[in-house]
Amino acid sequence: MDYYDSSETRDPAAREAALLARLPRQIAHAKANAPGFARILEGVDPAAVTSREALARLPVTRKSDLGDLQKQLPPLGGLNATPLAKLAKIFISPGPIYDPEGAGPDWWRSARGLYAAGFRPGDIVINTFAYHFTPAGSMMESGALALGCTVVPTGTGQTEMQVAAIAGLSVSGYVGTPSFLKLIVDKADELKADISCLRKAFVGAEYLPPALRKSMGERGIRVLQSYASADLGLIAYESAAADGSVNEGMLIDEGLLVEIVRPGTGDPVAPGEVGEVVVTTFNQDYPLVRFGTGDLSAVLPGASPCGRTNVRIRGWMGRADQSTKVRAMFVTAKQVAEIVRRHTEVAAARLVIEGEVGSDRMTLKCALKGGAAACDSLNATIVATIREVTKLRGEVEFVAAGSLPNDGKVIDDLRKYG
Repeated sequence: MDYYDSSETRDPAAREAALLARLPRQIAHAKANAPGFARILEGVDPAAVTSREALARLPVTRKSDLGDLQKQLPPLGGLNATPLAKLAKIFISPGPIYDPEGAGPDWWRSARGLYAAGFRPGDIVINTFAYHFTPAGSMMESGALALGCTVVPTGTGQTEMQVAAIAGLSVSGYVGTPSFLKLIVDKADELKADISCLRKAFVGAEYLPPALRKSMGERGIRVLQSYASADLGLIAYESAAADGSVNEGMLIDEGLLVEIVRPGTGDPVAPGEVGEVVVTTFNQDYPLVRFGTGDLSAVLPGASPCGRTNVRIRGWMGRADQSTKVRAMFVTAKQVAEIVRRHTEVAAARLVIEGEVGSDRMTLKCALKGGAAACDSLNATIVATIREVTKLRGEVEFVAAGSLPNDGKVIDDLRKYG
């Protein structure tokens, strides 16, 4: 089996020790050079953060916080440790949210994922991710260039020209969304163009339907996917088995420390439980510490058959930024977490909202810890806490331990909207 570098096959204990050894230095760097983190981590002794347990006591800075942080301390919320004038690029996401790119090769660390997808020096690659505003085009180009690929920056649209470029330049690799790959292949069929040179695709930014992966595979195009963000770059990536089949799950990138936490909190969940992906990066320009992506995932048990030893996650499983309006009041995952925190008998809870808008009802379904007994007095105290925390009336329903779905949801809005 061929690997990007030897770090991918390290003993897991050695990898964990190396990450934790870097952690105090990175936190000290963030505090000393990024004014936003100096405020967020005020009172934190970096030298004491040498374990996951210590890390879990630090506050989570969520992607949903960036808009307010950047307004308070423009333009990057003070989260950048490298001054604006020394950064390479600034990207703009809707909001607007500004995302930096620093100088240096493969700044987004995408080369590792591309390598696992079969990209090699000498490959000619069309990069169909956008090159304006969003960092996706730059993110994948930098990794491909670091591998020694030749990049054709096609961006989105103009499928006829995309087909012509693939055929005319003997393009072997595709980078972009899975849906746009299908559009290009369909256009090639319509034009009766030979694009059999295209053998590999590294896709992301949207759901990859299994049927699409299968149909591309039948044409000789192996499709693997990435999980990345405009803030962090590559987070995780798929790998293939020796026979070319795609292995289950996505491997976490070697340059990140990833936690899965209960939505609305910073508390790590048990292995296998669905929660929010929280990432600490060792990037020196943008040293994000406990950055909540707002995405749901879960750790996949066992090692990957490809021989890479890092932790695998199940990939993107939905959004953790759960909030809804009930009777004109916002209800959030953080509020549900606060209710649970105040009642130590509760092991897990899920707020279910039903009925029609305007005549809706909230029910907090609670699974109790072993030995705790459901009773009227506990019901009444939790009802009172719901009212105090959300300013809304709610009911309580006690359910069997383990009966709540393992899907990361703490708010389930079942109302019908017409």
